[in-house]
Amino acid sequence: MRKSGGTIASFLLVLLFIIPGRADASRLYVGAATVDITPKLPVAVTGQFHLRVAKEAETPLTANILLMETREGNAPADLAVMVSCDVLYIPTDVIAMVREKVGKRVKGLDVSKIILNATHTHTAPVLREGEYAVPETGVTQVREYREFFAGKIAEGIEAAWKQKAEASVAWGLSYAVVGYNRRVSYADGTAGMSSKTALPEFRNLEGPEDHDINTLFFWNRQQQLIAMVIGVASPSQEVEGRAAVHADYWDSVRKGIRQKYGSQVCVVSWLGAAGDLTPHIRYRKAADDRMRELRKLDRLDELARRIIVAVDEAYETVKEDRHSELPLVHRVERLSLPERLVTERDYNEARVSVANAQKEIGADPAAADRLYRRMTWEQETLKRYERQQKERAPLYGMELHVIRLGDVAICTNEFELFSDFGIRMQARSKALQTFVVQLAGSPEWGSYLPTEKAVRGGAYSAVIHSSRIGPEGGQVLVDRTVEILDDLWKK
Repeated sequence: MRKSGGTIASFLLVLLFIIPGRADASRLYVGAATVDITPKLPVAVTGQFHLRVAKEAETPLTANILLMETREGNAPADLAVMVSCDVLYIPTDVIAMVREKVGKRVKGLDVSKIILNATHTHTAPVLREGEYAVPETGVTQVREYREFFAGKIAEGIEAAWKQKAEASVAWGLSYAVVGYNRRVSYADGTAGMSSKTALPEFRNLEGPEDHDINTLFFWNRQQQLIAMVIGVASPSQEVEGRAAVHADYWDSVRKGIRQKYGSQVCVVSWLGAAGDLTPHIRYRKAADDRMRELRKLDRLDELARRIIVAVDEAYETVKEDRHSELPLVHRVERLSLPERLVTERDYNEARVSVANAQKEIGADPAAADRLYRRMTWEQETLKRYERQQKERAPLYGMELHVIRLGDVAICTNEFELFSDFGIRMQARSKALQTFVVQLAGSPEWGSYLPTEKAVRGGAYSAVIHSSRIGPEGGQVLVDRTVEILDDLWKK
């Protein structure tokens, strides 16, 4: 009997080591908050080359905060704070401002694990000083909005931290057509961005489209749904040209979700790899418009309808597959990426263009509203070239976050990352489901990260002025992200 008991004990001990996930599982705690980041009007909005001053806020802008922490007993194990923001981009110095403010308000929170990502709406305030020739009076100044933005988000993170409690999570996957590839290839090898397809020389859309809707659902101990993450590979650009403040299609999505699931639900928006994608249809538009009009929906509500249907499908499928004890591991590192080099031809073309703009603005200062942003865009290329004459292999340091949450991976980058790179990460990831979150930060200039094919084709999103990091750096980003994921899944 003693021998039999010893055998059983040994068998159970072996089971403890071979049952997947148990050794690393920790209790999940979640806090969520939504804060209003709508600016004081009038305000300059960004996303186009010409200056637009918004005198109306057609929707609120919000920052939606998800704080995830795991504990082993009473001891914290790891943490991730995810903040999705209705803005075009989030400069890295603004992220530093947020972290500094949170550090003063919340003791015990590792501010390096705060991640801010943009939904990439083109109708939100400017967050980078010097981007436009913004009037010095009569409008909210960029520095004022930056301070307001950082302060509101710090308040929201503090609120989420204070009310975090035991929770459970489920992950889901469904599909909806939201983003379309906007890179159009022609017979002569050139490409256009959002250009015409109804031409004899049109050959194909340059890259893929990603119709995945990735979701996370969070419940408190009272089984009330408190937050959800919706990952969509499409920027918020349906109303991108308006001179107004607008959260684009995410406003309609949030209203629809809260109407169905309750006003307490915090809807966190993660923008997938979508540097070459857009919500604007590239062909068969008339047929799509007819169906939308028969539904009596505008384009924003139609996009929201598609997303919400996908969310509903995922929710109904996974709502009983909840996890309250699971691993949460959050890796943060500074990743050095090789910069894309400026050629002598790039430099000479930019120099002529900048000189012409300066001359026109000198003759007519009002022309700055139209030319200043493009001029500064090209001036950065001149500075790059001059720096690269002294530093032959310049590197850009990007803050990389890779997170394991149970069977799910979350990996971030600072760029408008072409969809091919996101698909490469997902295809090689050992996670059951992988969220790619772009525009989690932003370089000072050149946020697009194009593929080799895009660089050959040219057009706005792949030219040197738009792209601080080129295809080589994109592959370095993919490879390092996958290396970290491999390490997280070894355990």
